[in-house]
Amino acid sequence: MSFTWWRYPTRRFSVDGLSVAVASHVRSDGLYSVLTLNGVEQAKDQTPFVGPESVRNHRLLTTLPDGRQLEVDFGYIGVWTTGAVVRIDERVIYESHAGQVPSYPEKYRENAVKQKTIRESMAEARGEGPNPKESGVLAPHNRLPFAVDVVTGLLFYAIAKLTDLQSAALAGIAFGFGLVAFQRITKIDVTGGLALFGIVMLCISAGLALLLADSEWIKLRGTMIGLIAASFFLLDGVRGGRYIGKGLARFMPYADLNTGRLAIGMGSLGLLMAALNYAAAKLLTTDNWLFYTTFVDIFIVMGLAYFVVRFARGAKAPPDA
Repeated sequence: MSFTWWRYPTRRFSVDGLSVAVASHVRSDGLYSVLTLNGVEQAKDQTPFVGPESVRNHRLLTTLPDGRQLEVDFGYIGVWTTGAVVRIDERVIYESHAGQVPSYPEKYRENAVKQKTIRESMAEARGEGPNPKESGVLAPHNRLPFAVDVVTGLLFYAIAKLTDLQSAALAGIAFGFGLVAFQRITKIDVTGGLALFGIVMLCISAGLALLLADSEWIKLRGTMIGLIAASFFLLDGVRGGRYIGKGLARFMPYADLNTGRLAIGMGSLGLLMAALNYAAAKLLTTDNWLFYTTFVDIFIVMGLAYFVVRFARGAKAPPDA
């Protein structure tokens, strides 16, 4: 599944009375561009976020009614926008940014080329491809904890819709402690690499649920838990990510993660999500907030986590003490 994150400004110009446009947008699997002539699509191109193909410019070609060839060289202009240079029979007739040639930002080029695409990383996480790894959320030992996380979220949503937020909060906590007890008895890993951290957060969540029985306070419980969890992540990150960052890295299909930077990045993401939950709790109705916290914020986290991982891969992890 792919969805649009951002649309760049459309570059428009005319050739002999013909209206030409180059539109571009970022989807969850890369950068897309489309060339249109009088509103009719003539050519399109796409590059992934990472990998050798990610740093090349888009090349869009079409033939004008008089037989001349129009060529668009399209790509990034700096970090924040895109641009195009247009030629007809190798003669430049339009530049979106005068004197500048579209090019992938040099300081990010080497890192982008070295990284694997999402599809390649997912294949490695499943143990496929030329260099299989037993890591990532889809690795055999991580599938059950991941499924448990999904079920827990859906359980909270279902109980809240059928009863109230107080019952959903207490049921979720009871379910969590039940999982911990099940893991200790059976030795089957259902909590993943952050078991102790999860138990601590469950205890805090239980205390807040009992202390703050009002629905409005329960809506803000996510903000409070988020702030506390973010603090733990940031403290662990400052110490090199020895525990929480290392446990979280278990779910990532990468071997070059700096666990300290990962923990700091996730802590910063936690602060942002806590702020967004606060805004949703204050501005939305209870039903709309419930929908947001169950089905919407996960996509925000997924999108921003991509940049956290890029940050975490920006330096090699320190050796274990």
